[in-house]
Amino acid sequence: MASSSAYLPEHLHAYTLAHTTPADDLVGELVARTREALPEQSRMQICPEQATLLAMLTRLTGARDAVEVGTFTGLSSLAVARALPADGTMLCLDVSEEYTAIAREFWAKAGVEDKVTLTLGPAVDSLAALPDTPRFDLAFIDADKVNYERYWAALLPRMRTGGVIVVDNVLWSGRVLDPAEDDADTAALRAFNALVARDHRVDTVMLLFADGLTVARKR
Repeated sequence: MASSSAYLPEHLHAYTLAHTTPADDLVGELVARTREALPEQSRMQICPEQATLLAMLTRLTGARDAVEVGTFTGLSSLAVARALPADGTMLCLDVSEEYTAIAREFWAKAGVEDKVTLTLGPAVDSLAALPDTPRFDLAFIDADKVNYERYWAALLPRMRTGGVIVVDNVLWSGRVLDPAEDDADTAALRAFNALVARDHRVDTVMLLFADGLTVARKR
């Protein structure tokens, strides 16, 4: 998660934002509410332009059934749920009642609460409990890094052909390239990135966007 692009000088980042569809008032309200309620944790929220991209990908793929691993206060799920068709569905997996209470508040404000199902508990277990058949059109992974490989393994068989998985924080502020960084999260992201790059079931692009974003399409 990232509040802005980690890889652009500030003036270039400002230029890109000036030429991107701006976030609306509800997104701004959610960002402010998160910062007020959770000042220490608010850095975990995706940046508004990521929400714009997720909404665009939802519409471009014609997604009807979406899932995310890691909901926090709901900005990514809000973006996707609003972009889904009226009969679309969004499954959100998280472990925090406190954080997702804010998400519930904003799903209701947006009028998309009927599209969203929130399941609290370890996402590995929640995914394992789902039928092992293709279902999802769009997935977003933005949770504990040490389990990224497990989330990928659980999600890919449950994606339809042509479905898209979006993964956040894959560059980890550049630490994935620093041999001096050997903490568990960094090591897990290096291993995950290598796994995705050699996974012949998907076409993949890694973007220098926010804190690094991988977009993978199931073949």
